[in-house]
Amino acid sequence: MPKINIDDVPWTKWQSPKGKFSSEYKPLSEALGSPKTPGPGRHPFDVTLERLAPGEISAPFHSHAAQWELFYIVSGTGTVRLRAGNQVVRGGDMIMHPPNEAHQISNEGPEDLLYFIIADEPPLDFCEYPDSNKAKLIWREGFLRPLEAGYWDGEE
Repeated sequence: MPKINIDDVPWTKWQSPKGKFSSEYKPLSEALGSPKTPGPGRHPFDVTLERLAPGEISAPFHSHAAQWELFYIVSGTGTVRLRAGNQVVRGGDMIMHPPNEAHQISNEGPEDLLYFIIADEPPLDFCEYPDSNKAKLIWREGFLRPLEAGYWDGEE
C-alpha cells in the first residue's frame, strides 16, 4: 500500500511562457508511484494539490471530451469561469466538471487559493480551448500521426 504525507511532497512552481497562467502544485499521484507520463502503469485517477497566489489563473479556459475533474476547495476564495458565467468558490466548496464543460479557475481573493483536483485518466481525450479556437488530442499510450482520408477509405 503506497502511503505519503502531503506535507512531505514538495511544491512545483510553473508558469506559461508570458506569465499569464501560473500556480504551484503537488503531484500527489506521482508521489504515490504513478508514472509522470500517461500510459501503462498510470493510476486510474490523478490527484493534485494546487495553490494559486492572489491574481493567479491556473490554466487557459478549456474543456475535456472524456475527462471528469473534481475540485475540492480547501481554503481561500476564487472564481470558476464557465460558459454559463462565473461562480465564486470558497473553502469547503466542491465542484464537478463533467466532460465538455469548459472551465477555468482563478484567485481574485486576498489570500492563497488551495484546492485538490481529482481527475479520471481516460486513455484518449480531446481538449477544446474556446478562447483561442484550438483543440488538442491527448493520447495516453503514445503518438498519433494524422492521415487525411475520406470516410470510406479502407472500409470497402
